[in-house]
Amino acid sequence: MPDPKSELTRRFRAAMAAAFGDELADTDPLIRPSSFGDLQANVAMSLAKQLGRPPREVAGAIVERLDAGDLSERVEVSGPGFVNVTLRSDWIAGQAEKLAADERLGIALADPLETVVVDYSAPNVAKEMHVGHLRSTVIGDALTRVLGFLGHRVIRQNHIGDWGAPFGMLIEHLIDVGAADAGADWSVGDLNLFYQQAREKFDSDPDFAGRARRRVVALQTGEEATLALWRQLVDESMRHFRAIYERLGVLLNDDDIDAESRYNPVLPEVVAELEAKGLLEESRGALCVFPPGFTGRDGERLPLIVRNSLGAYNYVTTDLAAVRKRVRELGATRLVYVVGSPQALHFSMVFAASAMACWLDEDHRAEHAQFGSVLGADGKMLRTRSGDPIKLIDLLDEADQRAAKIVEDRGELDATTRSAVARAVAMGALKYFDLSFQRERDYVFDWDRMLSFDGNTGPYLQYAVTRIHSIFRRAGVDPAAAATARIVLAEPAERALALKLLGLGEVVAAVAETLEPHRLCTYLFELATAFTDFYEACPVLQADQPVRESRLALCSLVARSLTLGLDLLGIQVPERM
Repeated sequence: MPDPKSELTRRFRAAMAAAFGDELADTDPLIRPSSFGDLQANVAMSLAKQLGRPPREVAGAIVERLDAGDLSERVEVSGPGFVNVTLRSDWIAGQAEKLAADERLGIALADPLETVVVDYSAPNVAKEMHVGHLRSTVIGDALTRVLGFLGHRVIRQNHIGDWGAPFGMLIEHLIDVGAADAGADWSVGDLNLFYQQAREKFDSDPDFAGRARRRVVALQTGEEATLALWRQLVDESMRHFRAIYERLGVLLNDDDIDAESRYNPVLPEVVAELEAKGLLEESRGALCVFPPGFTGRDGERLPLIVRNSLGAYNYVTTDLAAVRKRVRELGATRLVYVVGSPQALHFSMVFAASAMACWLDEDHRAEHAQFGSVLGADGKMLRTRSGDPIKLIDLLDEADQRAAKIVEDRGELDATTRSAVARAVAMGALKYFDLSFQRERDYVFDWDRMLSFDGNTGPYLQYAVTRIHSIFRRAGVDPAAAATARIVLAEPAERALALKLLGLGEVVAAVAETLEPHRLCTYLFELATAFTDFYEACPVLQADQPVRESRLALCSLVARSLTLGLDLLGIQVPERM
């Protein structure tokens, strides 16, 4: 069912077509919130220039032909040509009742439906996940949930780094130090240290560097002893990744792994296809694609190297192969890459080269959902005192400890319930804090703000839902039964709350289109704030019938909307807090 903005958009378009011709039937009327009504159409100013008429005259002509009497109480032209619309309270109430009767809360399936590949998380084998992986993992998970809820066929792809030169260095070092047969005793932390040692040797010891390069060749050609060691590295790393994903409560599992190594057999074929299409040029012994429009500081064309001068492939080749596979084999019409902002140029060039190869066209779009960094209080990248990136597992442990203390201090829950609530609060706080910021922005990590029960935080929204649950427990009423009551909006706070409830569908659709989960966070916070204003101004359990039933119906609808919204963000809501 349409939200107020969508419904007014439809009717304003019909009015513009009636006033000025059918060619304006698809013009955006620019509906925005208004301080002089509920909504405001701003199209008259831009349309006036096109028509060569005064904006107020254009606005008046639109209003004269606007068919909105069943939903609007008042339509007025103000200022230079703004059209302010005040909605009828009974229309708002009726729409809220329709939401309450719909298991999807009025959120329509997308049209058209697509097959969407979402590439996210992407940790590296033999390295512990760190705080930088938090953003990709939780943003990607939220986008996957939103797109799936709207009916799209969503294919999760976890493009883990498990191939290439780093593994030649690491395996050769394991052999050197006699750890090659101790796979059962490795931890991912050990592998982190081994890799650092291998890197230092590679940079300082030419003999080791040569052996490491030969080990890469052995790996790529399938030499069994090298492959066996490599498999042990992958297996230990996967145990680490699974534990992280389980604690975070994200959807990723082993079936979603799209490892770099899986593409190794097809890389020659990919390069051959690029060559057959005349897209490759040799530059300093390397084979390159030169997408148009990409130049360096010196003005020279930037190369996308798909095979280096030694005949080796790289992650560019793998990413091109992934685009090709996801479009041709998986049938994707939309590719979403949730990867940090430093990779913006890389993905722009990969997408451009893929378009040159006709793997992407007007029926297929690829998008880089880039994100900023997590910063410390000093405004620099969040790190330990020693300067190393903070391990993600350590961050989760500290979140659990801090949340457990907060939950213990707040209530009288039994030990079992307290533990479950603390875990929900901890993971909810971490995820929500990250998602609440505009995706491309850096943000400063702040435990106190993150775990606060006040302000735009996960715990505040979780508590808002549990507070509504407590209302129904005290009333002895089933929330589902309360949802069927007739809604009457007599007080301003009731009306404001009901109007806010009608906006959920628009916001969810906007998140799917823009790939910006913070829009949903902002909406949920505004809804919870509107509920607080309503609850303080409008007694619920003390009200007489039928007002009591109407207000309980609003409470039920708010709880369902907040719970659904948080679920789309990957956040669990405990029954009590």
